[in-house]
Amino acid sequence: MWAHRQAASRSRGWYRVFGSMGCTGTQRHIAEAGVGSVLLLDDPNIRYVTGLAMLGGSGADHYSFLTAGGKVVHWDTADHASNERANCPWLPDIRYAAPGLGNVPRASGSPSAREFLLDTMADLIVEAAHDYDAHRDPVGIDSTQSQLAAKLRERGLDIRDGAADALHTARQTKTKDEIECFRVLSAICEAGFMAIKKAAEPGVTEQEVWGAAAEAVLRRGGTVEGGYLTSGPNTWPKHQANTTDRMLRPGDIMYADFYSATFQGYRSCVYRTFSIGKPRQRSVDAYKRARDWMYDVIEAIRPGVTTGEVARYFPDREGERMDWYGADHYWQMTTNQWAHGLGLQLYERPLIWRGISVDHPIEIQEGMTMAVETQEPDGPSSATTTSHPPPRPRPLPPRPHRLHRPPHRPRPHPPPLRRFLLLRLLCRRLGGIPDPASYFPVECSSQAHRSRQFDIMLCRLPGC
Repeated sequence: MWAHRQAASRSRGWYRVFGSMGCTGTQRHIAEAGVGSVLLLDDPNIRYVTGLAMLGGSGADHYSFLTAGGKVVHWDTADHASNERANCPWLPDIRYAAPGLGNVPRASGSPSAREFLLDTMADLIVEAAHDYDAHRDPVGIDSTQSQLAAKLRERGLDIRDGAADALHTARQTKTKDEIECFRVLSAICEAGFMAIKKAAEPGVTEQEVWGAAAEAVLRRGGTVEGGYLTSGPNTWPKHQANTTDRMLRPGDIMYADFYSATFQGYRSCVYRTFSIGKPRQRSVDAYKRARDWMYDVIEAIRPGVTTGEVARYFPDREGERMDWYGADHYWQMTTNQWAHGLGLQLYERPLIWRGISVDHPIEIQEGMTMAVETQEPDGPSSATTTSHPPPRPRPLPPRPHRLHRPPHRPRPHPPPLRRFLLLRLLCRRLGGIPDPASYFPVECSSQAHRSRQFDIMLCRLPGC
């Protein structure tokens, strides 16, 4: 139901633009790929074209068909289809799906049942192609499904390759509305990091702190489909997606990664590094190196430059610690120092990485959105890791990473005599000494209100 509450909200707000936007962009690219229509089986592509919140299903129990004229047929399970018909007026043709691929036929345990479901699915797709007069033109499929493709060819459709690449090309540049989703998502992630800062203290476990972060994201309309928090000896080499029951200790380096927090389907990949108490100088120095590398890369990202040019700003063999890893080639250092596109999937175009980009560059285009990731150890068992998702060449969010500090403790209220003397000094500088009744509380409510104002003012003076 959550998926369709999201879908329903689109009909009342600006999120509704995504379905029509995706259709327009996809039509152009599939035409360039030489196909007239495309069958969509991949959840991010379905969401891009239909605007529906595809949060993952049991495998091909929902799929869509986009025609050359921009018409969309969508198939879904019984409850989902009925909800979508009620809440998604921009999709007038929603039908019940035969789950011919994935978990349902596999779980059936019956070869004849699998054959029946796949045949029924192929019949439904061919029927829709005839309904919209799309059966005469080549049809693409956005993922490799050889059995389904064979069934569709048996029924007279001309199935062609190239649709998957066309969809990735359509999604690689973002509109201002999509970038606005990333800005909202960045604010949601910052709320999660602030929750971490408030919850992290010696004796608390990694799982407790990460739970507070996930709660903050969910309360603000996001989801947490991937991420982790790690600390102390768990930070180097980084424990990918492994939040443990380790208790935080004074002096620990800790970092957290929202690598698939989402807002309206768009995914984050952003880290923040913290220190439990005052950080060691070596940690500060390592953090500065990682941060400087990151911003060197961000400054190099511009429309028209190639990924190969930008990749050279990432650390070299020494900065990559390749000797420590025992690695001979940059391609062996996957995920450590690179930038990757973000969108409805965690990894979209472009990928900027010494492992491939220097020898196989592509051009960076305006509207591409990506995360830039660098990391640096501060010793044998802890690391500082940074990641920024910049929309176009601008970093987002703009503030630098903040280290954890102990909570603020308010200073004690100054004694009355000291406040009175400070008030006299202040008033002399301002040119007069007030009646003491204007400072000490009296029965008159207006005078009492003024005295509280004086209290607030004096408590903010230096030295109070």
